[in-house]
Amino acid sequence: MKDVDVIVVGAGSAGLAAAKTLRAAGLSFTVLEAMNRVGGRAWTSTEHFGIPFDIGCAWLHAADRNPYFPEAEAAGWTLHHHDMNVDHLYYGKRKASEEEEAEMNRADYEMSAALENWSGADGNVSSLLSPGHAPRAAATFAGPMDFGQDYDEVSIEDFRAAADLEPNYFTKEGFGALVAQYAADVPVELSTPVRKILWDVPGVACVTDRGTIRASAVIVTASPAVLAFEEIEFSPALPDDVVEAFFDLPMGMLTKLPIEIRGTRLGLAPFDDLLIERPARHDIYFLCFPFDTDLMVGFVGGDFAWEMSAAGEAAGVDFVTDRLCGIFGNDVRKHVGRAAMTNWGGERFVRGAYAAARPGRAAARATLMEPVAERIWFAGEALAGSLIQTCGGARLSGETVARQVAAQLGAK
Repeated sequence: MKDVDVIVVGAGSAGLAAAKTLRAAGLSFTVLEAMNRVGGRAWTSTEHFGIPFDIGCAWLHAADRNPYFPEAEAAGWTLHHHDMNVDHLYYGKRKASEEEEAEMNRADYEMSAALENWSGADGNVSSLLSPGHAPRAAATFAGPMDFGQDYDEVSIEDFRAAADLEPNYFTKEGFGALVAQYAADVPVELSTPVRKILWDVPGVACVTDRGTIRASAVIVTASPAVLAFEEIEFSPALPDDVVEAFFDLPMGMLTKLPIEIRGTRLGLAPFDDLLIERPARHDIYFLCFPFDTDLMVGFVGGDFAWEMSAAGEAAGVDFVTDRLCGIFGNDVRKHVGRAAMTNWGGERFVRGAYAAARPGRAAARATLMEPVAERIWFAGEALAGSLIQTCGGARLSGETVARQVAAQLGAK
């Protein structure tokens, strides 16, 4: 492999954006990707249901600031604005009353106000919530569904810094397919994990199974969990505060459980939101029949999602089917078709859904936004400012870091 100005580690949204920005600045680069495809956590597959289904990110969040949104419009993608309101709320098998739904909305408003008025030492989001069913429903989105962590594991400061992601759009053709289209003109070395990054040499050197490549700088877009597990060795060791930041940004989990329901819509409209609250945070949210397809897409998050991943796909599919039968009757079983379960925690080169700071450790993001010795730079959804945990934010992070590297090197 040929030496270049900059090495980009990872061909997800951040890495692809970094590569394009470096090219525009006149710098040479190589993109090294551990997996056998581009896109990272943006991955659309037709393998499971014969139609595009996003294994990873699906919503184009913050469409007014998301660089992918105008590209989706230009490509003629089929887009649907999704307001994310809960249309149907259940506690176990029991439909919530109008009063309980109003309580949930009040709890959501009160939590927003508490976040707005919060000051003092950082703690966890659960400290802002009062006990009871309605706050629990609001907390499902404050923690497991939004951050991939239970709300007692989410930093108030980190949660508060995240932007309101409205407007949100869903795409029929698949967000992963849109990212793959964006990547079409970027040369990427696939199935080439970086084993070691040397920075006690002139510039940097990345060691792979296919050889060693040298550059003046490296942009690392691997997730914090991959770095915490030391999938990439740094020699010499990185500064302690940088290593600690990897551990202070653990990956949350959001697991999808899509299931076909054929021949009935269960009285639900396309894109309805159905939330089933259960004890011990074993909650499940459904996006119902998007684009009038036969899919009910279930989501579980936080600790329960990790538990579900450990139990396996068959257990996950049974769980989803049982929950639907509990509400709509056992006749649902005869309408069940194909089903699947995503497992990002089992993907060695990702290890989760997206990063969330531990309570009291929100400054970890700022730590990783500073380069190491002006040679090692980090980028990705974990470092996307107010658009953390989004694919569009990851792209903006990659672009920003690449411009900083280009300025450091003196773009040609």
